[in-house]
Amino acid sequence: MENKFDAIVVGTGISGGWAAKELCEKGLKTLVLERGRMLKHIEDYTTMNDDHWDYEVGDRITQKIRKRQPKQSRTGYVNSEATKHLFVDDIKHPYNEVKQFDWIRGYHVGGRSLTWGRQVYRWSDFDFEANLKEGIAVDWPIRYKDISPWYDYVEKYIGVSGEKLGLPQLPDGQFLKPMELNCIEDKLKKSISENYNDRLLTIGRVAHITEGSKPGLGRVSCQYRNRCRRGCPFGSYFSSNSSTLPAAEASGNMTLRPNSIVHQVLYDKDKELATGVSVIDSETKEVIEFKAKVIFLCASAIPSTSILMQSKSERFPNGMGNDCEELGHNIMDHHFKVGARATYDGFKDKYFIGRRPNGIYIPRFRNIGGNTDQKDFVRGYGYQGGGGRSAWSDIVKEETAYGKDFKKAILEPGDWSIGLNGFGEILPYHNNRMFLDYDKKDQWGLPTITFDAEIKENELNMRKDMKQQAYDMLESAGFKNVTPTESEYGFGIGIHEMGTARMGRDPKTSVLDGNNRLHHVKNVYVTDGSCMTSGGNQNPSITYMALTARAANHAVKELKKMNI
Repeated sequence: MENKFDAIVVGTGISGGWAAKELCEKGLKTLVLERGRMLKHIEDYTTMNDDHWDYEVGDRITQKIRKRQPKQSRTGYVNSEATKHLFVDDIKHPYNEVKQFDWIRGYHVGGRSLTWGRQVYRWSDFDFEANLKEGIAVDWPIRYKDISPWYDYVEKYIGVSGEKLGLPQLPDGQFLKPMELNCIEDKLKKSISENYNDRLLTIGRVAHITEGSKPGLGRVSCQYRNRCRRGCPFGSYFSSNSSTLPAAEASGNMTLRPNSIVHQVLYDKDKELATGVSVIDSETKEVIEFKAKVIFLCASAIPSTSILMQSKSERFPNGMGNDCEELGHNIMDHHFKVGARATYDGFKDKYFIGRRPNGIYIPRFRNIGGNTDQKDFVRGYGYQGGGGRSAWSDIVKEETAYGKDFKKAILEPGDWSIGLNGFGEILPYHNNRMFLDYDKKDQWGLPTITFDAEIKENELNMRKDMKQQAYDMLESAGFKNVTPTESEYGFGIGIHEMGTARMGRDPKTSVLDGNNRLHHVKNVYVTDGSCMTSGGNQNPSITYMALTARAANHAVKELKKMNI
């Protein structure tokens, strides 16, 4: 393989796929490196059409799965035979915890773009300005106006289904037709509209095609199978495998190399630029160096920062770009698993068609000015959730477990129920961090990662309000058996790791500048979750995509100007 390229992209997930597409389409010969195995669209979605009865234990998590994936499976997210192969083996890929951290990973081409929740919500200046206004951490070096056109650009390409709302805290985007609410969700929507003037309910904004088609490998409208986490053969939801990587491939400029563990960015102290990366072949353990004019780290928040930490030199003894000593600090996630649920006696004559791969959304309504401001916590939260009819549970009752009554029972669904689950912002605390343990190395001789992070008083106070407001909204709608819900939250379970190499205005307090590149190494860009200066309460993936497209555009301009 040729060892010299115009650009190198590390990672093939949501950010890496976008970096590959943009750089390749702009004419750069680009090497795309993935630490995991090759996984091809459609042909490698091996369980995409399986049914529960195709598995010996009904497609449930087994003790065998728990043995190999104890951390991946303890979250409930890795919960079946049909999806286990899209998440890592914890024994082969260990990490350490000072406090519990649920690090969910998928090491294969496409990464977590195959298994993500697909919820896409723009940020606003409530998010980009909050740190500065509240004196927390450091100021974002960008504002909504800087990223808004890139949100447009990304949304038009990937396909986003949603409803326009006109909310300043949740800007509208380029939407395809929204998915439909069912009757109990619509009842809650109407109740909230009647009982509150500071909040509303909408269908989730989700990266699914709901009309027409989009660029990629035969991407067409959603089939409402809700088997998304197995890989979608229709390309209906956005993933790197069905969309951005095929675009990069079509350009003729991409070289994709799986089984390639990047562990160091190489540096020329005289030129003050990166020269390439050092890679360990995960199968042969051969060490190979690849050279390029520009490097994009898109391996996700923890691995990208780990690579920078390992990229030590005379100039950067504590890791590349770490003059500020913030690398690995300020780790964030979204705290959730708190809200309320309820049942409803009505709508006995109503049901729904298909398996909608989406839920409801109640946008942030706290701390956005006026009466919404709270004294016990800063920032805010939104709710995700949904309603449906319960399972045909009567069939297990002893008196109807046979004969005519049994047949009648399996034709009648149970009652309607609905739930709200809050998603709240976690502040960027300096002492929430990840670091490397050189005494505990993995099978490739690389240091393992240790997490030390927890939510604090601001988040704990927010959770009280998240629970109370969910309860109040369900009760005011006239639902029955309204019950507050809360499970213990541990970092990482939100699967939105952010902040370990934050953007900022000052090189003394931040790792990256306003264009996502290292302050002190102008040809290294980092555009995944590690770049985030604060966490917002919205799902962050659409922001990663927009930042990546913007940074790629900047990198190409800088190359043409011969600035890097």
